Amino acid sequence: MEYEGKFVFFDFDRLKTYPLATRANKVTQEDLVWPADVSDEPEVLSFDRQELRAVAREIVKCRKQGLPVIVFTGAHLIKCGLSPVVADLITRGFVTLLATTGAGVIHDFELALIGETSEHVPRALPEGKFGMAEETGRYLNAILVAGNRLKLGFGEVVARAILGEELVAGGPGCRHPHLSLLATAYECAIPCTVHASIGTDITDQHPSFDGAAKGGCSGRDFGIFVAEVCNLTHGGVVLNIGSAVTGPEVLLKAMSMAANVGHRPDGIVTANFDLRPGDPEAVEDESRPGYYYRDVKSVVTRIPSAFGGRGYHIAAPHQETIPALYRLLATADRKG
Repeated sequence: MEYEGKFVFFDFDRLKTYPLATRANKVTQEDLVWPADVSDEPEVLSFDRQELRAVAREIVKCRKQGLPVIVFTGAHLIKCGLSPVVADLITRGFVTLLATTGAGVIHDFELALIGETSEHVPRALPEGKFGMAEETGRYLNAILVAGNRLKLGFGEVVARAILGEELVAGGPGCRHPHLSLLATAYECAIPCTVHASIGTDITDQHPSFDGAAKGGCSGRDFGIFVAEVCNLTHGGVVLNIGSAVTGPEVLLKAMSMAANVGHRPDGIVTANFDLRPGDPEAVEDESRPGYYYRDVKSVVTRIPSAFGGRGYHIAAPHQETIPALYRLLATADRKG
């Protein structure tokens, strides 16, 4: 990366990386939750299953009518091992666009590459090793450079690399592409858009980091995302799973852009999945903490209110809510 301004600039070439194979990880293939692992619904759940059932019914109805179902997920869903059940919902046709963050891609890519992900941050940080696994940064940054050269989106180019397309010399040679949500979406011909920021992801710590490539690929994905939001004119569903800031902010801007060009969303249903209890009544009161939580403020209240819809906040661990949603949708799919 070159800089010709007048201020002190950090020399990225001084950074030292280490082999990914030497890193201990918190999530392995044994921790993943597969459709066959999702048993009958437990008698006791820590959330309102009636609201979740309403969301599931709306998803089923919308897909039967050919209307969009957009899923925006942060990285935590992947770290919880829930990629396989979401991938199965994509394969069954319940999702028309999958969106995630840069961190979501990193964990998805590492699962595809080595079958493990999620380093022990407190152990690595004091030694300056946090985020410095060589292969993660080197491959993903090189893939984005190739994607930017080809004018591709972030999600598409990473998915193609995971699936074995040699976009960079040597290629990553992912041994477990079947574990990748990005690859599943690409194979099912639906977009997986990645909404990344600069300096927020471990790939940005590496000497190979190219901000223009990352921004270019992610910017194209934003355009793809907005195009799908433009299809919400007759209804649809948007799920935000564990993204506290990025998902709500991207969705808010996309909704306004769609309305601006004559594709006003109408009658949409939104649902926010988070561990934290929500406080929808606080979203207009700047003196209350709930005003500043963008997921409840935008996803649950402002967006559905602006476009004649309904918003839900499902507050419980992903390990409960996502398998419960999967059970409802898979059951509906079997019944036809």
